[in-house]
Order: sequence, then C-alpha cells, then structure tokens
Amino acid sequence: MSDVDSFIEEVTEEVRRDRLYKTLRRWGWIGILAVIIIVGGAAFNEYRKAKAVSEAQELGDQIIAALAADDPAGRAAGLAKIEAKSAGGDAVVQFLLSTAQSNSDSTEAAVEGLNRIATTSELPEIYRHIATFKSLLLQTETLPVTDRRQQFEALAAPGAPLRLLAEEQLALIEVEEGDVEAAVIRLEGIRQDAEVSVDLQQRATQLIVALGGDPAPVIRQQG
Repeated sequence: MSDVDSFIEEVTEEVRRDRLYKTLRRWGWIGILAVIIIVGGAAFNEYRKAKAVSEAQELGDQIIAALAADDPAGRAAGLAKIEAKSAGGDAVVQFLLSTAQSNSDSTEAAVEGLNRIATTSELPEIYRHIATFKSLLLQTETLPVTDRRQQFEALAAPGAPLRLLAEEQLALIEVEEGDVEAAVIRLEGIRQDAEVSVDLQQRATQLIVALGGDPAPVIRQQG
C-alpha cells in the first residue's frame, strides 16, 4: 500500500470516528435513558412486589389476630376493623366476616357484605360467584324461591366456575317445589358430568336414593 493510500485510509477512518462521536453526542442520551428506564423499571417492579408481599403479610397477621377471638361475635368485630389495601384482600376479609356474622345471628349484615363483593366488577369472576352463592345459601328461608332459582340458574350457566354446585341447589329447589322427577333428572345429570367432584357425585347419588330414585351406572367419559 502506497503512502498516499495509507494517508487516505487514515483520514477516512478519522472522519468515521468523528461522525460516530458527533452521533453519540447528539443521540447517545437516548441509549442512556433507555438503560435508566429498564433498570429503573426493574427496580420499581421489585419494589411493588416487595410492597405487595409486605401488605399481604400484614393483612394475614390482622386476620389471624381477629380469628383468635373466642366467639363468632368477637371474630366478626375484629374482622370488621380490618382495612385491606386491595380489592382481593377486602374480599377475603369479607368472606371470613360473613361467616362470623352468620354464626352470630347477623345474617342480614353477612348478606349485605357478600352482595357487595358480588357486584365489585374489578374482582375475578370466581370471587363474585362465590359471594353470590354464599349469599343465596344464607337467604334460603327469606328469599322467594323464584328469585333464588333465577340467580342459581345464572350461576349454573355453561362454563361458570360453580356450575355443578348451582345445579345441585336447583335440584333442591325442585324438591322444595315438589317436582321430584325434575330433581332426580338434574341430579343424574350432575352424577354423569365429566367435571363432577367425587364428593358432589356422592351427594347427588345419596339424594337420588333418598328421593326414591335408582341411580344409573356412572358412564366414564374418556378425555
């Protein structure tokens, strides 16, 4: 390589280097900002996780302290004082509170709290359905049968998390109304359902026998 070619190459390299430095001076802050955002975002996520864990532990301690009371009324009083910092935490407290209230003859207050959970749209569906289900069970002797049937039918919709448990309650309503044949048919459907639990299947079988029916052999469905 001649001296001229070598000189040209050195100049070209110097120009490239100069352009790179100018580019870095002009736009390098974007890369630095990106790094700060990534690192800062990770730190913030870790902070949020740590905060969530701390809040959950605090809530758990408060619940344990409230449940340590000797009687349902005392447990209800302790649980009522807890202020959860999330909708999910509040739902857990309310479920426990409703149990304590119903055991201390405060059924109306328990139903009110459960209905509040059932209408909180930000909660997962399973929370809302459990709240509705428990509320209906507490109102067995006070809510008109037509209203109970309508709400249990909604809980028994295809794909609903408490579908089969709601079907069981509908069968009991049919027994209550004197429609034993319909109840037996519904209970048989529960027994044969691929998603039925062992306990629910046994309850359905026992109820069919109690109603004078003859449970059919369970057909095992292959997945």
